[in-house]
Amino acid sequence: MDFHQVLNSLVADDRLHARWLNTLSMMENTGARKISAAEDKTRVDLLMLKHAAEEARHAYYLKKQIGKLPDTDCPTYEPAFLLAPTESHAYLNRLDVQVCRYLKQTVGLKGSELKYAAYLLVTYAIEVRADELYPEYQAVLNETGSKVNVRSIIVEEEGHLAEMLRQMETFFGDWKPHAGRAVAIEAALYSAWLSSLSETLRRPVAQDFPK
Repeated sequence: MDFHQVLNSLVADDRLHARWLNTLSMMENTGARKISAAEDKTRVDLLMLKHAAEEARHAYYLKKQIGKLPDTDCPTYEPAFLLAPTESHAYLNRLDVQVCRYLKQTVGLKGSELKYAAYLLVTYAIEVRADELYPEYQAVLNETGSKVNVRSIIVEEEGHLAEMLRQMETFFGDWKPHAGRAVAIEAALYSAWLSSLSETLRRPVAQDFPK
């Protein structure tokens, strides 16, 4: 399935849709925690704090949207309440590890500089993906007349991307080759994640999504 087909299948079934929202919430929360983990103990700038706070707010907002779907409940991020839980949990972790490996090998960074550079590239790659994912999701929500909406997240993610471009230029100077590598790494991980989502949807709903 392509992503549009996946979205249509998810939005058409409230229990699947709830777990989709919960999965996105979990991934946004993971992003917020990773940003916080990358912070220096003393040299933390305003934008980094802003990004961590907004990612955490997105996680909360998406979780709250589940309440608009009748007879659904996803109280935690445990596997039973997620879609493709293994790939979804590993997505950002794998991206972070592979970007750090790239930076060590090609730029020779280490310590706090490595953490900060990885934060920049990982966040940039995720923002590029979010700028595609959330508008397409919102379009399907509009088409189906769903009460769920992610418009506020779309606006904030667009702002994040512009901010990351400025930060990368300041830190790297010639940032484009590094950003391009991070985006390529993310694209491969996204493809594996989308395949896992598609495979999950091919199984009987009752098997994977207990009431």
